[in-house]
Amino acid sequence: MGKYESMRPVNEAEVCDIVRGALVASGGLSLRGGGTRGVLTGGAVLDLSGLAGVRLYEPGALTLVAGAGTPLAEVEALLAGERQRLAFEPPDLRAVLGREGVSTLGGVVAMNAAGPRRMQGGAARDHLLGVRFVDGTGAVVKSGGRVMKNVTGLDLVRLMAGSQGTLGILTEVALKVQAIPEAGVTLAGPERGALGLACLRRALGSAFDISGAAMGAFGCWVRIEGMAGSVAYRAGRLKDLLPGWEEVPADWAMVRDAPVRGAQVWRLSVIPTEAWAVAQALPGADLAFDWAGGLIWVGCDPGLDVRAAVAGRGHATMLKGELKGEARAWGDEAPGVARLMAGVKAKFDPRGVFNPGGMV
Repeated sequence: MGKYESMRPVNEAEVCDIVRGALVASGGLSLRGGGTRGVLTGGAVLDLSGLAGVRLYEPGALTLVAGAGTPLAEVEALLAGERQRLAFEPPDLRAVLGREGVSTLGGVVAMNAAGPRRMQGGAARDHLLGVRFVDGTGAVVKSGGRVMKNVTGLDLVRLMAGSQGTLGILTEVALKVQAIPEAGVTLAGPERGALGLACLRRALGSAFDISGAAMGAFGCWVRIEGMAGSVAYRAGRLKDLLPGWEEVPADWAMVRDAPVRGAQVWRLSVIPTEAWAVAQALPGADLAFDWAGGLIWVGCDPGLDVRAAVAGRGHATMLKGELKGEARAWGDEAPGVARLMAGVKAKFDPRGVFNPGGMV
């Protein structure tokens, strides 16, 4: 490996050299950004935090281009200086997972991270304009650009988001950013359980452009954002729709960052109307609901069969803890989906270099 024995490349060319190097043939590479999200899956650890730095920021064009190893906090501080933000509200899971480290922009994209605002604005992939990455042969691939446009064929930008480092090594990402709204209001209601989730779905199905709908130990909350006059009007109409709901101060960062605790922590994506049935099948678990029930955070002891509770209603991913036997933390895919994923993996990483034993 020569001068790259530290396994911390500082530019794209060094990443290519490492992928082509002799070490790759004897165990693969386990990709690491800031160490806050992904699970190392075997092989030599490749530290990507050296691929840092904002390359372009045009506030007027709502465009940001940065190295994949750029700390998320640095990006958010830069945007805040221009009263802008990442619209998909990436969560900080360090506390709930018991990890340290620094979240990176590439890690956020690789996990397709998103917080409460996803149901209004989408996840990370919905704001990606372009990516650069190194594939399993050591070649550089560029997809997309710096403006949003319609495309035909395979959309590699969206494919890389959520691939969890199994298809290639992200070296640079271009993102569309968003202006911070003039005003925001949270309404809280007294309902809990199935009735509380029904209220959240009612609000989400209204014409009032909800940017957050969550329920947990913190209460039952609905968030509205936008121009001050519009927020005031929509809040008033929502109070008519949900009698007894009132404006309250609210910490949405707590909702965003998985407000549950347990030896195991799970993230469940479910059909919102099935959320309470799933909850009833998880006795004793610490639960919090986001996206009007479409996302359930679960903290529990290892003995609870979370996958059985969600079977037929959604998908379960374990973020913290250990599983017995050959069970996979992100669950098993249907045979057809598994074949498709394996085929994509074979095209981008034919030698199985990246995150061996990982998602696909």
